[in-house]
Amino acid sequence: MKHAKEFPQPDGRAAVLRRARNLKMAQSAHRYVRGSTEQFFRWLETLKTGALPEGPPIWICGDCHVGNLGPLANASGAIEIQIRDVDQTVVGNPTHDLLRLALSLASAARGSDLPGVTIALMLEAMMDGYETAFAPDFDAEMDLETPESVRLAIKQSAAASWKTLARERIDGPAPNIPLGRRFWPITQEERAGIEAIFTSQELRALATMLKSRDDDSTVKIMDAAYWMKGCSSLGRLRYAALLSIEGNHTKKRVYCLMDVKEAAETVAPGVDEADMPRDYAERVVAGARHLSPHLGKRMRSIKIMGKPAFVRELTPSDLKLEIERLSAEEGMKVARYLAAVVGKAHSRQMDASTRSAWLADLQRNRSRDLDAPAWLWRSVVELLGAHERAYLEHCRRYALAEREAA
Repeated sequence: MKHAKEFPQPDGRAAVLRRARNLKMAQSAHRYVRGSTEQFFRWLETLKTGALPEGPPIWICGDCHVGNLGPLANASGAIEIQIRDVDQTVVGNPTHDLLRLALSLASAARGSDLPGVTIALMLEAMMDGYETAFAPDFDAEMDLETPESVRLAIKQSAAASWKTLARERIDGPAPNIPLGRRFWPITQEERAGIEAIFTSQELRALATMLKSRDDDSTVKIMDAAYWMKGCSSLGRLRYAALLSIEGNHTKKRVYCLMDVKEAAETVAPGVDEADMPRDYAERVVAGARHLSPHLGKRMRSIKIMGKPAFVRELTPSDLKLEIERLSAEEGMKVARYLAAVVGKAHSRQMDASTRSAWLADLQRNRSRDLDAPAWLWRSVVELLGAHERAYLEHCRRYALAEREAA
């Protein structure tokens, strides 16, 4: 374990996170695409009005890449693939989610050395999967045909336990958070701020809502640390809080890991005059409840040290979809499936007439040579080129910075 003096102080966290993020994004073009949300939206700003379909205004993910979908458990333990990260959520154009997912899938295909023709077929499959969610006979409760790679993730998710969560998140099953590469010590002010939020009845209820926990359980904070997770916070507040929950009647003790994350202004473009909460954290929770019910029901918006933040419990079942290598056949199946998941999240927010109109709009934009919209193929080609150039420039800047640091 590091000596206490080796951990970054609060005012130095952003620099350490930025360096870690730059390293991760330099490791592959696919990782750069996943981490470059702002690059995607800068490209969107260059488009002329009407270049993309304008779908009905609904809550969208805002950063709908492959890594932001994955298995999520609801309060009773049922698992479903849903959108798992909604930090950028807004009431916006559903086309933006489609395009971000298409770019992510195309980038994964290129990273798997798959030819361009496979990407074209993946986009066809993606649109086919997405549009199934808007068909008149679509049933939101029906099971989707699950690809092998996704089925494996769900199987691992279902088999996960507290020890799995401990290994994945805190490097050991002991009831504390060991300081190291992922977790850093916090100040007394930060500790007091975390303890304060868990004295509220709403947050105590959140900790006891999952199965096998008594509503009147005693909730105590066992440990807390700053969480270097995802490298996207860049100096904003991000904490892991380990709670002990003991039933007052059964005396059975369980643990849970809470993710406390400062909410920030989204870079995703929203619809003008959309009915969205002005508070950043309330916006994130509202988006989650519309897009991913399993996640939204397990989230609460709070204020910590005067800043908007949201809290959610991380269950052992919550895993990120890691799709680094794809075969051509699996790529098409994954594209169809994940697009259907996104379509389901969008469709549940529309009435029957809106779904029908949106489906008709999508189907009007078909290419003669490709059973996918011309705007989608054209956009993905442009985005892949723009991100490849930006990735190489990022690698050049990273190498120069590392040389200077050495």
